Amino acid sequence: MGATIAEKILARVSGRDSVRPGDEISAKPDFVIAYDFPGYTDVIFRQMKEEFGIDKVAEPERYALFIDHMVPAVTPAEEDLHQVTRDWGEANGVPVYERRGIGHHVASELGYAVPGAFAVHFDGHISQMGTFGTLAMGVRKHLLEAFVKERIKMRVPETVRVNLNGRLAEGVMARDAFHHIVRVLGPAACCFQVLEIGGDALPHISIDGRQTINCLAMFTGAVTSIMNPDADTLAYARDRARIELDPVASDDDADYAAIHEIDISELEPVVVVPPRPSNTQNLSDYAGTDVHVGYLGSCASGRLEDLEIAARVLRGHRVRDGFQLNIVPTSQAIMEEASKKGILTDLIASGAYVASSSCDYCFGRSGVMTAGQRAVSTGTLNVRGRMGSPDSEIYIMNAAAVAASAIEGKITDPRKYL
Repeated sequence: MGATIAEKILARVSGRDSVRPGDEISAKPDFVIAYDFPGYTDVIFRQMKEEFGIDKVAEPERYALFIDHMVPAVTPAEEDLHQVTRDWGEANGVPVYERRGIGHHVASELGYAVPGAFAVHFDGHISQMGTFGTLAMGVRKHLLEAFVKERIKMRVPETVRVNLNGRLAEGVMARDAFHHIVRVLGPAACCFQVLEIGGDALPHISIDGRQTINCLAMFTGAVTSIMNPDADTLAYARDRARIELDPVASDDDADYAAIHEIDISELEPVVVVPPRPSNTQNLSDYAGTDVHVGYLGSCASGRLEDLEIAARVLRGHRVRDGFQLNIVPTSQAIMEEASKKGILTDLIASGAYVASSSCDYCFGRSGVMTAGQRAVSTGTLNVRGRMGSPDSEIYIMNAAAVAASAIEGKITDPRKYL
């Protein structure tokens, strides 16, 4: 019996020839990644010293910290937190990446998404590194263990395979494909399992789009998501890779907990209706709903492809008076590239507000809504209170649909503008 890509990676980092689902292993992550946030990294730093007597991490090259929330700081307490992170990083020889963008994405830009590597974080959206054949898992309760020990104890998860087949139509994006997976399978289809994405549609989905799909894996219940690397993703990753590893891929006779075939060729733009991230509906059924705020950004959907299609929709049009369209590129590198291509010029000319990359709009620290307002968003969540008042609403959709809705002040099918 063959092995999945996840099983091969976990076998290597646990020093075994092979592992099977259910095996208890002690695994050494190739990378331990975190962003500073109150109650997380500051507590880990304190526990390391006070409870474990550890002044410095071993192998600091395995660690990376990001300052991507509360940027810029608006209170002394926020800046104090950032300074704690900077000081700890300097004392431990661990790089601290500040104002580079959202760490889940920037980690790939900086070479931590190595094909065949195992990475851990306390936030599950690190799964987007699976685009490059990296097993990147959110291990909230084990992250302290990864800071104070070489290895973490874990159980090998099963893998669920989803094959996406067909081609996405114009105006339909990878974002729609992911939410359609949730609609077809349900939000608990992959609980405590690895979601492996394949199928004949994958070569026709951009790297940007694949990162979107992998980023959102947690909304199927999965512990992470991964794709077998192909020529495109290998080329991207190898130029940046911080360590040398042989890429691995799932065997043809690998054993899966389930295999699902999903045709996306007839898919139309979708909307995820509040207040549940699993409530996927056809956007056409909600067209005409009044909306007041737009957010295009996040670790899921603020990449060049998203900015580019939004600019196409908005070109020659203006954001409706009274509508607030906030656009936040996922990284500073993306923002720079969008500037060089003239994409930012088009967005700004349409009346959009473009901000430097951070997580703050996604988790409701910036662009806050009041009661009764509705947002169209490419953020990660639409639960009550995510972007301000618990009496506001968030409708999640693709970047083109956010831009089209900004023109009309109503939920709008973007295909009419393409």
